[in-house]
Amino acid sequence: MDNRYKGIIALDLDGTLLDSDKKLSPVNRAVLEHADREGWAIVPTTGRFYGAIPQIVRELPFIHFAITVNGAEVADLSSGEIIYKAEIPYTQAIEMMEYMDNYPLIYDCYQGGESFMTASMKEKIDEMTDDAQYRKMLKELRRPVNELKAFLAERKQDIQKTQFVTYDVDVHKELMNMLPEKFDNIVLSVTAKNNIEINNIRANKGEALWALADYLGVARECTVSFGDAQNDISMIKAAGTGIAMSNACDEIKAVADFITLSNDEDGVAYGINKFCLNK
Repeated sequence: MDNRYKGIIALDLDGTLLDSDKKLSPVNRAVLEHADREGWAIVPTTGRFYGAIPQIVRELPFIHFAITVNGAEVADLSSGEIIYKAEIPYTQAIEMMEYMDNYPLIYDCYQGGESFMTASMKEKIDEMTDDAQYRKMLKELRRPVNELKAFLAERKQDIQKTQFVTYDVDVHKELMNMLPEKFDNIVLSVTAKNNIEINNIRANKGEALWALADYLGVARECTVSFGDAQNDISMIKAAGTGIAMSNACDEIKAVADFITLSNDEDGVAYGINKFCLNK
């Protein structure tokens, strides 16, 4: 437990803290530094695994905790302690992948702080999405393996997340409805064009935020969260103050306490100044 903090600021990255070029603006950085000096814990809260968080964020000297893989893991970065973990059994992951093999899509998984994809599927990334930034991230961060299901069966380690990408909007809609009916204890979210992310039902940013608050001895009402996509809904609801970006999806805006400026207008800085620094 750490009683240094008077509150937590939980920040989604893509579409929230980072601008459309995946950069951290000087204005946002300066306000985060100010909030840190005022006793707030600044916590990246992302669907990415830790190694996939942009270096400019990982190198911020005041980042001591991280909520990653949609809440599948909460880590104390200083000690290396895993505060909270919620994973999908590898056997269930293989079953879901076998089911998804019947559809025109590609899939990957996060395990142990890395991301893996069948090599032949990685070659099809350009076919499955026309989002240039998303394509770039998939190509750079997915480690190719000969066949992902066989890889998981051999390793026998549970996974943090699996996601699939498809160009077919009807397939996307069908699987969004069917997967929770066929497989127990999973939760789905859409975080980028053409994708669906699948986590353990306990792997959500809201429960992860509460786990970190309890670990730090911070009252749950003293938490502030910022987000823009479906995987942020739980933490927008869970936080004492949930803030949606103006570029957020409608579902986020509907449950938020406040709608700030967009990620390209330093909306995080605006919200922190208003609710944490009283400026």
